Amino acid sequence: MKKDDPFGFDMSVSTAKKKNPRGKRGMSGAFETSQRVCEHEGCKESGQYRAPRSPDHLDEYLWFCKDHVKEFNLKWNFFNGATEEEIDEQIQSDRVGGRPTKPIRKSDEQRAWERLGVDDPHQVLGENATRNPGKSITGSTRKLPPSERRAVEVLEAKDHWTKAEIRKAYKKLIKILHPDLNGGDRSDEERLQEVVWAWDTIKASRSFKE
Repeated sequence: MKKDDPFGFDMSVSTAKKKNPRGKRGMSGAFETSQRVCEHEGCKESGQYRAPRSPDHLDEYLWFCKDHVKEFNLKWNFFNGATEEEIDEQIQSDRVGGRPTKPIRKSDEQRAWERLGVDDPHQVLGENATRNPGKSITGSTRKLPPSERRAVEVLEAKDHWTKAEIRKAYKKLIKILHPDLNGGDRSDEERLQEVVWAWDTIKASRSFKE
């Protein structure tokens, strides 16, 4: 836009940068133009690496040199001081990107089956409907829908356990698989997602006692 614009606007990129300068960030994550000093006690190196001040203040930063930001990251634990309920709530929120989801509306067919007292249409086929011909289920004591049977297997639980007992198995697996609880190991993230799905399935099921 011309500088003699009657409204006095200047939309040039260079002007925008002058009004809102931003530090140049290198491939390593360092803000190379930062003039800050490392905030680690006794260190006088350049503070080019930022780290969140605390889990409650993720938009506020501490600034460290390369060595001390590594030290900070190794000790960082987002769930430090959180209760099991708060951890579970955060994990559920992360699964949907922090956006609550609405339940899927039931189809006319599903409502019709429910009026007949049938939770799973496959039940009309008898015991063969919930049997997996490709895999022998050991230790099973009762009939369950395929999704719930799979959930029990994923959680390494027993189908006669209560929801409280299965939840303990779920919590045990979460502590092993979640990167914020196992020292940052992200190698089992797919299994973590499967474990969270399995617990959601069991939690919503009416096949298990509370």
